[in-house]
Amino acid sequence: MSAAATERLSRLDCCAVSDALDKLKLGGVVSGLTQLSGSGRIAGRAVTMKLGIGSAPPGPTRHLGTTAIEAANPGDVIVVEQKSGVEAGSWGGILALGAKLRGVAGVVADGPVRDIDEAKSFDFPVFARGCTARTARGRVVELATNGPVEIGVVTVNPGDYVIADGSGVVFIKPEDIERVLQAAEAIAAREAAMAQALRAGRPITEVMGANYEHMLKE
Repeated sequence: MSAAATERLSRLDCCAVSDALDKLKLGGVVSGLTQLSGSGRIAGRAVTMKLGIGSAPPGPTRHLGTTAIEAANPGDVIVVEQKSGVEAGSWGGILALGAKLRGVAGVVADGPVRDIDEAKSFDFPVFARGCTARTARGRVVELATNGPVEIGVVTVNPGDYVIADGSGVVFIKPEDIERVLQAAEAIAAREAAMAQALRAGRPITEVMGANYEHMLKE
């Protein structure tokens, strides 16, 4: 189910999925995370990482992000929380290369990232709040990997579904994925039919009439 669901999700866009969540009265949409590198949409399962101020968990010293990369399977999306208020990169160039070689689909970071020109050179998708040149070293630490994180106002757990494109980022819980996909696919099909009708010469006031306005209530 996981691979098939991810494939279906990758054929949609964030707006159709967001509309499906509205129709089903579910949350999961995060705005303001801009695609800073890579091209096109990404979709996959979340591997999570929480950064902040404090002490790293006991164990061997490892650079932040490396545990998440090694935990990821091809096609996964690494999702990073860095809401410490400290200006420090939550992702960097060597991490982007390591993730690319691992087959990771991309990174979604609620916080600043750095080395974005390197990520661009690797054509590795990074969605983030913004950029910084400031290193995480001596500023923030990795507090946890594959635990719950807060992205925007959405709680994201490992294994949640993620889709990100130029319009935003959407997270979907595994127990909701089938009904969200069905609703989003129906919405996308109706909008494709509307586009076809416009190309065939029907007036836009007719195509985008009352039925369109009430589509999410049906």
